Amino acid sequence: MGRIVVGVDGSDPSIKALHWAVRQAELTGDTVEAVNSWEYPATSWASMMPGLPEDFDPQALATVSLNEALEEALGEEGAAAVTKVVVIGNPAQTLLDRARGASLLVVGARGRSGLKATLLGSVSLHVTQHAPCPVTVVRD
Repeated sequence: MGRIVVGVDGSDPSIKALHWAVRQAELTGDTVEAVNSWEYPATSWASMMPGLPEDFDPQALATVSLNEALEEALGEEGAAAVTKVVVIGNPAQTLLDRARGASLLVVGARGRSGLKATLLGSVSLHVTQHAPCPVTVVRD
């Protein structure tokens, strides 16, 4: 039994990727690992630090966000069957790190029209070029 890693940030494309990963896992018997990463943009560190409340916990907020996205998309029982991982770091690099030893990495791609439709987003592009396992990009 293998492991399917899927990036879930709560966006529609990531929810579609989650559904695809769960269906694939049902076919293969693999487990599903939903990964959400968060980071502060470098340019906002200075402006954010003075105004942050002492109890501000971005890790906890990201965890709640991931749990809510999974429960909304899969229901309580379906969400309970998914391994949840929340990590501080760059989304593309976090997915690549989590994909080590995985049988598949699944990501969503933001929908575009015209010429932009032929291009992948930055996370999708980066993971398809550097992943240590096969990658599926779920598009609209």
